[in-house]
Amino acid sequence: MEDDGDGDGELDAIRERKRERLLGAETAGAETGTEAPDEPIGVNGETHLSEIVDSHRLVLVDFYADWCGPCKAMEPAVEAVAADTEAVVAKVDIDAHQGLAAESNVRGVPTLVLYADGEPVERLVGLQDETRLRSLVDEH
Repeated sequence: MEDDGDGDGELDAIRERKRERLLGAETAGAETGTEAPDEPIGVNGETHLSEIVDSHRLVLVDFYADWCGPCKAMEPAVEAVAADTEAVVAKVDIDAHQGLAAESNVRGVPTLVLYADGEPVERLVGLQDETRLRSLVDEH
C-alpha cells in the first residue's frame, strides 16, 4: 500500500497545533509575570521546569506518579488551584523524570513545592486538600 502523504501532513498539523497550545500555556504571562494558565502544565524536563519557574512569580510544582492513589485523589484540587489562583501549576511525573525528582529531593509522592520569585518557599508531602493548597498560594 502506498502512502499519499496526507496522513503524515495531518498528523504534523495536529502536532503543531498542540505544540503551539502548550507553548502558549507555559509562556502565558511571561511578559507581565501575573497571568497564569488555567490548567496545569506538564513538565518535560529540567530546563522546561526552570523556564516555568523563572517566567512566573508563583509556581506550584506537583511531583506525582500515575500509580499513586493520593496523587490521583489530589488531582481535582491541583486543577482548581491552577484554574482559580494566580499560581502556575507545573506537574512533574517522577517516573518519566527521575533525575529531576532526585535533584528536587522528592522522596515520596505527592510532593508539592511552591516557588515564589524563582525560589522554593514551601514544601508539602502527602495528600493535601484544596483549602490547604489555596491558603499556601495566598500566603505568598
